[in-house]
Amino acid sequence: MGRGRICDRFWWQIEVVVAITIAKLDAAMDSTEQEKVQQALINISIESWRFAKLFGRVLTKLDAGDGPRYANQLRYFLKRIDETLDTSGLKLVNLEGQPYDPGLAASALNVADFGPDDRLVVDQMVEPIVMNELGLVRPGTVMLRKVEK
Repeated sequence: MGRGRICDRFWWQIEVVVAITIAKLDAAMDSTEQEKVQQALINISIESWRFAKLFGRVLTKLDAGDGPRYANQLRYFLKRIDETLDTSGLKLVNLEGQPYDPGLAASALNVADFGPDDRLVVDQMVEPIVMNELGLVRPGTVMLRKVEK
């Protein structure tokens, strides 16, 4: 089986898992079950987001002929994750490149490496922030870097 067919099959399997999770969320009877299914949807979405970031780095190492096709599949996959989460009222928030503020809804793993007067920016999202229409559902995790003057 070629790389393209394996990749296509993987994306399809992820979409099926997310669709089944949403169907269970919609069919759940009580709020406890709904909460469990929503947490499962959030977990699979975060893991899919992490895998998509990794896959994006792998794309930079592919031949010029293969890269654009897989990049399009990756964009489609990320779009489907966003659409699926949107149907449940959820959203993943990525702060990469944004100025860091201690009040962000994300914990910084390496904040102790910097001084109090350093200007910092979010260099990498380790885990995205999860929001709904009411506000924060799950805080994210970030890595910071110092802004050179």
